[in-house]
Formats: sequence, C-alpha cells, structure tokens
Amino acid sequence: MSEINRVYYNKLIRDNIPGKIEAKHEECEVRKITDVQELQQELFKKIQEEASSLSMCRTREEFLEEYCDLMVVLETLMKQLEIPKEEVIQARKDNLLKKGGYKHGYFLHWSADVGYHSNESVQGIPL
Repeated sequence: MSEINRVYYNKLIRDNIPGKIEAKHEECEVRKITDVQELQQELFKKIQEEASSLSMCRTREEFLEEYCDLMVVLETLMKQLEIPKEEVIQARKDNLLKKGGYKHGYFLHWSADVGYHSNESVQGIPL
C-alpha cells in the first residue's frame, strides 16, 4: 500500500473500528494506549469531537447517533476517573437547582454583572 492512499487520523477510536476496516480488506495501523494519562487526554479531545458532531445534527436519527457517541465517551471517562453514576446524578440535580434548566429559552444579550462567568467567549467591548 502506498502512502498516497493513506488518511492519517491520529485520534482515539472505538474498539470495533479496526475490525471494520479489515473486513473491507483495507489496512490500518493502530496502537493500544497503555498510559492512563494519555488515554484521559484523548478522551477529553474526543468529547470535543463528539460534541461538535452533535451540534451539527439536523435530524432526530442523527441526534440519537451522535448523542450516544458522546455518552460512550463520557461514560468511559467516568469509569476511568472512578466517578459512580449516583454521584453524577446527584451533581446533575445540584447543578439544575443552582443554575436551572433551559425550559424558558432565555437568551442573554448583555449583562452589567461583571461577576458572571461563562464558558463562552465574551462578545463585544465592555462599555
């Protein structure tokens, strides 16, 4: 196989992917990540990849597929970090009590509350 026919991904993949490639009589090169910190780093990168795919969904079927992809990554990371599901359930309840949900669909245009911190980048120039 010439290098011209190769696509380089350099990313964490699901367990069944090498078998699927080989079933098509194609070649691939994989390595097993044995370092716990490297695996954790790759899982965090995978969250961003899967969340980006989820945000691009336009159908219910696409949403379910991408949602499940993201959940598998999150559940794998939870297992690696030894966070029990009960702790996540309680943290989610606490988070909802503290911040609320999205039932009302509020859209924040601006705020004079300079103490409010968001994960989003601030848009515009403070007045």
